[in-house]
Amino acid sequence: MAIGSNPERNRAHNRRVVLEVIRFHEHLGRTEIARRAQLTPQAVANIVDELLEEGLLVELGRLRSGRGQPPIQFAVNPNGPLTAGVEIAADHMVTALLDLSGGVRAKSILPLEATGPDTVPDRVTAEVQRLEASLGVDRSKLLGIGVVMPGPFEVEGMSSVGPATLPGWTGVDAAALFAKATGQHVVVENDATAAVVGERLYGAGRQLGSFCYLYFGVGLGLGVIQEGRPLRGAFGNAGEIGHVGLVPRKGKVHYGPAGALERFVSVFALRERLAMAGIYAATVDDIQKLHDEANPTLAEWIDMAADYLAPTVAMLENIFDPETVIFGGGLPDSVLEAVIAALDPLPVSVATRGKRSLPRAIRGQTGQLTAALGAAALPLLDTVSPHLSVSDPVS
Repeated sequence: MAIGSNPERNRAHNRRVVLEVIRFHEHLGRTEIARRAQLTPQAVANIVDELLEEGLLVELGRLRSGRGQPPIQFAVNPNGPLTAGVEIAADHMVTALLDLSGGVRAKSILPLEATGPDTVPDRVTAEVQRLEASLGVDRSKLLGIGVVMPGPFEVEGMSSVGPATLPGWTGVDAAALFAKATGQHVVVENDATAAVVGERLYGAGRQLGSFCYLYFGVGLGLGVIQEGRPLRGAFGNAGEIGHVGLVPRKGKVHYGPAGALERFVSVFALRERLAMAGIYAATVDDIQKLHDEANPTLAEWIDMAADYLAPTVAMLENIFDPETVIFGGGLPDSVLEAVIAALDPLPVSVATRGKRSLPRAIRGQTGQLTAALGAAALPLLDTVSPHLSVSDPVS
C-alpha cells in the first residue's frame, strides 16, 4: 500500500493515497485511514472533507465495534464520477465505463472495419456517448477517457504479424485527436501496459507488487509491474516481446522476423493456423466452441504455443524476478489454462523454488476487458492510484 507524506507540497499525493487506501479496503474510518496511509489524523480529516465535497467519497455511517463512539465509515462514491476505457484493436473496439470503486457500469465490444485516425475518434466518441446515455448520466460526470492501442508506437510496420499494429497513426498526436473528438481529457497508452494496469487494479495482480503479464492481443505483448508501478520505457514501448525471437523446446528454429514470437504465439497466429485448416474463428466465442469440441488444430496450436512460451516464462523470470507470470487477453479462459498446463515442465530459472505462494504461471481474471479496464484507470492515475502513477514518486 502506498504511504503518504505530510508536507503540504505533497498534498496531491496524499489525496491519491487516501483514495487508494479507501478503495482497496472498501470502507474505513478516519483513524484507520490515517494509520494505513501513515498520515496525521488532521491531514486525513482535511482530505476526507475535500473528497466528500467533490463527490469522490460517501459517508456510510458508524461502524459499531467495541466501546466508545463508533467511527464514521467512508467509501469511494460508486455514484460519483466515471471514467471511460477504450481498447482499439486491429479488428474490434472494447469500451467500458467504470466508477471510482472499479465497478463496470457499462461495456461493449464492437467490430472495427477501419482503424485509421480519420474514423476511429468519431467511433470512440459515439460509443462513449451511447454508453453514458444507457446509464442516464451526462458527460459532466466523466473524469476522462483512456485509449489503448497496440504498439510499438512510432515504429509503424514493425509488427511481425502485420495487423497487430494500426496503420496510419505514425506522426499523429493521438491524445490530441481523441480529445478534440470527444471533448474530454484523454490519455493514450500501449495496450499491454494498460492491460497489466487493469490486471493489477482489478484482477489476479491485485495483491501483487511485482509480476509480468503476457497479453494475447492480436499480437503478443508484455506488461510488467515492478514494485507496484508499470514499466513503460523511454517511448512507451517497453514490453514488445512479440518481436523477440526465441528457440522453442522442440520443432524448427526460425531466424529474423519470421522467427518472432508472435508469429507463432498470438491470436492472429492461431486464427491463421485455423484458417489454413479451413476454420474461420473471428471471436473469442468461436475459439471457445472449438476448444469445447476438442478441435485437433487448436490442440496442436496449444502444444506449439507452450513450446515457445515455456522458455519465454523462464526468460522473464530471470530478467524481472516476478512473483508470477500472468496470461490473459483475447483468448478464452479455458484455452489460456490449457496453454499454462502444457508449459510443464518449465525450464529452471531464478523462480524455481520449492516454497512458492503462487505457481510460476497463472491465468488472469479480467478476460477480454483487461486492456479496457486498464485504459479506464489511466485518467485516475493522478487521482486514485499513487501506486501506478508514472510521474509521481511514492514518498
